[in-house]
Amino acid sequence: MLGKPVGIFGTAWRVSRLSRGRLRPPVGWLAVAGGGTIAGIGFAVSLLVATLAFQGVQLEEAKLGVLSAALCASLLTWLLFRTTGRLSPGRRARALLAGAEPLVDLAVPVDPRHDHTRGPVDAPVTLVEYGDFECPYCGQAEPVMRELLAGFGDLRYVWRHLPLADVHPNAQLAAEAAEAAAAQGAFWPMHDLLFAHQDELAPRQLVRYAQELGLDVERFRADLRQHTQAPRVAEDVDSADLSGVSGTPTFFINGQRHQGAYDIGTLSAAVRAAKARIKALS
Repeated sequence: MLGKPVGIFGTAWRVSRLSRGRLRPPVGWLAVAGGGTIAGIGFAVSLLVATLAFQGVQLEEAKLGVLSAALCASLLTWLLFRTTGRLSPGRRARALLAGAEPLVDLAVPVDPRHDHTRGPVDAPVTLVEYGDFECPYCGQAEPVMRELLAGFGDLRYVWRHLPLADVHPNAQLAAEAAEAAAAQGAFWPMHDLLFAHQDELAPRQLVRYAQELGLDVERFRADLRQHTQAPRVAEDVDSADLSGVSGTPTFFINGQRHQGAYDIGTLSAAVRAAKARIKALS
């Protein structure tokens, strides 16, 4: 009854201190304490060990001790959360949720200095898409992204590359073309052109798009020929691997993987839910 809360709370607190806050519970410390007290209900193995170790009166005393500890741990947990429930909503939220960030699925956080973003930099909700310029499903998702950005003024959209070269032979070079355009300050115009011409992503056609955008074509052509931007694309691919992404399009909303459809209704509901969670924690 005492060892479990001390061990659980103490270990979590110590790890948080040693890691300088990089590793910490995704809940408040009062919730960690409650998890420790309820963990005091550990009678199954205790009763088994007591049955193997004791006989007669000693066994009865051991059973009484184990069951009493379970009852006391339950009462202690009830008292802890009953007291918490009497706090004001704001203090209760801080005690149970604190300021810890939720568990996330996105392994590499968004960096505005590195990632390609649309929407406010300080938006409360960030939608990350791992996409492939030759993927037809990404093409279907593109107008949905535009509609989302038009409907939510406080949404930030992030594009990351995941060219599936085994099924889309032009995807890798198209991603490099987008980065070559980004080097000349034209990532999003090139992004939009590539999706508008998903069936026309051969090298000569990519060069034509650079001409349409008024880019330095010789520099653009050299970047494609020398694969100058391949390392930049590989960084996105590596981050996708770390996040367990294997197909496109894959979406993350505030770091959490979006499960389900990516039509406008489903994604709008997911964005609103993310905003509601943030509001509840503020």
